[in-house]
Amino acid sequence: MQKKKILVAPLNWGLGHATRCIPIITALNKAGYTPVIASDGAALNLLKKEFPALQHFELPSYNITYTKKASFFLAKLFLKSSKIYKNITLEKKATQQLVAKENISGIISDNRMGVFSNSVPSIYVTHQLNVLSGVATGITSTLHKHYLRKFNECWIPDIATEPNLSGKLGHLKSSSNLNLKYIGPLSRLSIKKTPVIYKLLVILSGPEPQRGMLEEILLKELEGFPEKVLFVRGVIEKEQTHQQKGLLTIYNYLTGSDLEKAFCESEIVLARSGYTTVMDLAKLKKKAFFIPTPGQPEQEYLAKKLANENIAPFAKQNDFKISMLSQVENYKGLNCFRSRLSFISLFKCFERK
Repeated sequence: MQKKKILVAPLNWGLGHATRCIPIITALNKAGYTPVIASDGAALNLLKKEFPALQHFELPSYNITYTKKASFFLAKLFLKSSKIYKNITLEKKATQQLVAKENISGIISDNRMGVFSNSVPSIYVTHQLNVLSGVATGITSTLHKHYLRKFNECWIPDIATEPNLSGKLGHLKSSSNLNLKYIGPLSRLSIKKTPVIYKLLVILSGPEPQRGMLEEILLKELEGFPEKVLFVRGVIEKEQTHQQKGLLTIYNYLTGSDLEKAFCESEIVLARSGYTTVMDLAKLKKKAFFIPTPGQPEQEYLAKKLANENIAPFAKQNDFKISMLSQVENYKGLNCFRSRLSFISLFKCFERK
């Protein structure tokens, strides 16, 4: 009997959407399905490296980049709204072609609003039921829910009750007409018993130019740092590169077991406060320091939420000094909230006639 093909399509906005799809893809394989991957840019390149044996297809790109000045980002996003809408239409067309040509039996879309089909069960994965965008939050959240209703189910990688990781991002006062399922935090990482080698692990990600701007700030701040640091730039390239500068070890990227090993061998993690990173650190019960991406309300909200709950400190990008890492010891660190839902029960949606 031929295995059912399930299309998995993460948004290419940083690497978080792609990396949190890794445990879903792995679970699909174990459950007897054949995952088919579709995305673009760095997200697609990462999943090709993680799952080289699977089929991969390129979807139309949103081409979302940040501005150098955080205050301009939302204005730029608004000006590009017609292009984003056009892209959703293009990826919807591409999805219909893939479903027909590849005999797709189901879809799991991580924040790609055009990747759905009326002919097969279509699942939407998001932690942002409320899309924070300053004064436009009401509009962006309403638009997001409009597209969300086109899917058969919406999976939220968090738990429904308090305490939780996503706060108001992933929880609505009213969820009428939305088939929501809280599936618990998603992470491809696991705790491994290993000696701590690095005082600090720096994990960078996200669109340019802000990723590169933070890299420049941190490398300057780390000059003369007296303990071992592992610095992962978050740049997915054809070949992995490695540099050693005194106590500083630099990689362009790490994947799979190498990334897991890096987390487990490090005492403190310095990273963006993207939700996927928060889930990874919670799974590993790590202490962290966050620098939210300037102009991204979601990350700014998460950083403030975690600080207010005495979980992890944060600083604005241009305010950060390496001496601020000493604040970490005054915070309790992250911890994972587990869900009773299993992938086997979730995948039953693909068995419906």
